[in-house]
Amino acid sequence: MLAKRIIPCLDVRDGRVVKGKQFAGIRDVEDPVTMAAFYNEAGADELVFYDITASAEGRKIFTDMVREVAKQIFIPLTVGGGIGTLQDFDRVLGSGADKVSVNSGALIHPALIEEAAQKYGDQCVVLSVDAKRVVKEFNVFTKGGREDTGRLLKTWVKEGIERGAGEIVLNSMDMDDVKKGFDLEMLAELAEYKVPIIASGGAGKKEDFLQLFQKIPSVSAGLAASIFHYQEVKIADLKMYLAQNQIAVRQIY
Repeated sequence: MLAKRIIPCLDVRDGRVVKGKQFAGIRDVEDPVTMAAFYNEAGADELVFYDITASAEGRKIFTDMVREVAKQIFIPLTVGGGIGTLQDFDRVLGSGADKVSVNSGALIHPALIEEAAQKYGDQCVVLSVDAKRVVKEFNVFTKGGREDTGRLLKTWVKEGIERGAGEIVLNSMDMDDVKKGFDLEMLAELAEYKVPIIASGGAGKKEDFLQLFQKIPSVSAGLAASIFHYQEVKIADLKMYLAQNQIAVRQIY
């Protein structure tokens, strides 16, 4: 059985880690370099770094900061925000990232997924998807959750995988920082796909991760931000709890 991964997420705006609720109400948290060093020691399996306003502002990601974050950690680093070309992949990977997360850029230019997968390998290409309930469907949103694309979640993820995405991060906008548990209904839409699925949005306590992995065993990782940032849940305690409940996790050294 493959070990489930626990992944903190750094949402960065103007050089600071921030956190909002349902993609709004942004508040300041901490310096990203300091937080990266903390999570490297805390037992995180990977780290995700999102420059959350790069796409909406039409600019490139802050690679200097990515480089400083990468220096602090010895775990895989995924970086996203404003990724729209192969040159953006080059810049981010050259700054120390192990994987590149593409969201709005792939919706604008879907061929970017396969171009990147062919050049760097599909394990390097992460398709991040912001989704929300619209009537009775799950729609995909773009530009940091600001615009409804009209695309259906399952259809877009299927296309992304076929084009070469090696991993999917599903961000439930409905559950973002609500802390009532992961969006199991939305995640079940992707249960048939064979690539790793990372669940994001809704974690509020240790039990939410246990429910996630028990109810949707195809999910390979749980991603969260504020509960880890404010140490409402400590990663070491979470891993111990999951192991005690027969969920395979990676050991903390």
